[in-house]
Amino acid sequence: MSETKMMKAVGFYQPKSKTKPAPIVDIEIEIPKPQGKDLLVEVRAVSVNPTDWKSYLGKNANDSSLTLVGRDVAGVVAEVGEECTLFKPGDEVFYAGTNIRPGGHSEFHLVDERIVGKKPKSIDFAQAAALPLTTITAWEALFDRMGISKNPADNEGKSILIIGAAGGVGSVATQIAKLAGLTVIGTASRGETIQWTKDHGSEYTIDHHKPFGPQLKELGLESVPYIFVLTNPDDHMDQIADMIAPQGKIGTILPFERPFDRRIFAKSITIGYELMYTRFVYQTEDMIEQHRILNQAADWVDEGKLSPTLTECIKPINAANVQKAFEKSMTGSMIGKIVLEGFEK
Repeated sequence: MSETKMMKAVGFYQPKSKTKPAPIVDIEIEIPKPQGKDLLVEVRAVSVNPTDWKSYLGKNANDSSLTLVGRDVAGVVAEVGEECTLFKPGDEVFYAGTNIRPGGHSEFHLVDERIVGKKPKSIDFAQAAALPLTTITAWEALFDRMGISKNPADNEGKSILIIGAAGGVGSVATQIAKLAGLTVIGTASRGETIQWTKDHGSEYTIDHHKPFGPQLKELGLESVPYIFVLTNPDDHMDQIADMIAPQGKIGTILPFERPFDRRIFAKSITIGYELMYTRFVYQTEDMIEQHRILNQAADWVDEGKLSPTLTECIKPINAANVQKAFEKSMTGSMIGKIVLEGFEK
């Protein structure tokens, strides 16, 4: 009988009370075995996303099971399942995982190869780990949900307003929209966030704490055909309804909770909701598109067309550092992405 092999991991169990989040702990668990289309990946770096700490804060008080988060991973394939055809042991990869399986806060991690991409060759694991979830979210929102053409010639003279342009998704969406030939107007309010979004491709910036209309009019715009919302869309409902062009398209990563402004109906506006987990959760026929998206992103990085958005790297991956990273991300003032790198040997 073979000896059970164990690995380090960072997770949380049942909260101590209904009012306090679960304590984050260092643990050891069994190394899983890949089957079917799964890869077993040796985790080198994991980035922090709001979905991670929202799972942490929202842990059900009656749930005593172990929760592992950490959706964005960069690492090396250690083993492959018997149905795998896209990767082999030794391949360097990056991916965003899914919210219905354990996350990557462990030395080894199982992931379906159809949502995995080749890691860019020109950057390190920490930089690579900052990209998958935000890149897939931005790509799917712009091209799949909002139906924007990938051909720059089709977008000549068209503008997109990106609300929350300095965050993780915004930093990538700005770059991809620019590659697609759109004029990008990013919202930002602080000196450092204004500079960040300009550095990543925003031709113009406006302050999201002030009325959008007068600021856009100063840029010579009465309306915009595309608006991508990366903060609570209800906070900007009136301004979105005012500034979206007739027959325009709005993309959002959070749901509208308020009733829609009637102008959205009157202008025949298309609303595109984006959740990058959808393809895996529902096992859609086009699930492999995320593999292709990440491979294209890797090529863009290596060609100098897409820049990594890492702003802070914390070492090693352990409970104390996960807690620290979550607290920083929860402030809501993050620029780019925080990444946790490497388990102590």
